[in-house]
Amino acid sequence: MNMRRHLAAALALGLAGTVAGCSSEPAATPPLAGARIGGAFALTDQDGRARTDRDFAGQYRIVYFGYTFCPDVCPTDVQNIAAGLRLIEKSDPALAARITPIFVTVDPARDTPAALKRFVSAFHPRLVGLTGTPQQIAAAAKTFGIYHARGKGNADGYLMDHSRQIYLFDPQGKPLALLPEGPPQAIADEVTRWAR
Repeated sequence: MNMRRHLAAALALGLAGTVAGCSSEPAATPPLAGARIGGAFALTDQDGRARTDRDFAGQYRIVYFGYTFCPDVCPTDVQNIAAGLRLIEKSDPALAARITPIFVTVDPARDTPAALKRFVSAFHPRLVGLTGTPQQIAAAAKTFGIYHARGKGNADGYLMDHSRQIYLFDPQGKPLALLPEGPPQAIADEVTRWAR
């Protein structure tokens, strides 16, 4: 009987500590600090210009890999990213100006600069679309830990399988956190939690 009380008290203390650990205060260290994600890349933007990771130095980066022919997930995620950035633009314009959203295709065969330009311009004026050769895309995907593979279908109607991470990187290009897929407010909250 006495042992049960001790176990119950220990369990209650343990749960109280767990609940206390779930506070809304930001942790001292970003969740992806020290992770080997991201790095150098050389790709082409939606205007046909050569771009490298160095072009974004000094900017926080929201990086998402997808493809413009995606029927559902990619447009939804990019719409949420853009809407989250708009929320930050309203609440903290100075911080928002230091954030660059980047969409990298996993389907370079169809995602030409022109296709990317149509896609990114539909979501946010500062959204950068990046494409390249299949080898360049494969190298960038590997650097960012992104799985991608062509699915079944004909030459025009195939789908792409790919990872669905939304990364936040600091101005030095180091990973800070995975962002939620939505809603936009959750994305904005997580960005402002780590972008200081």
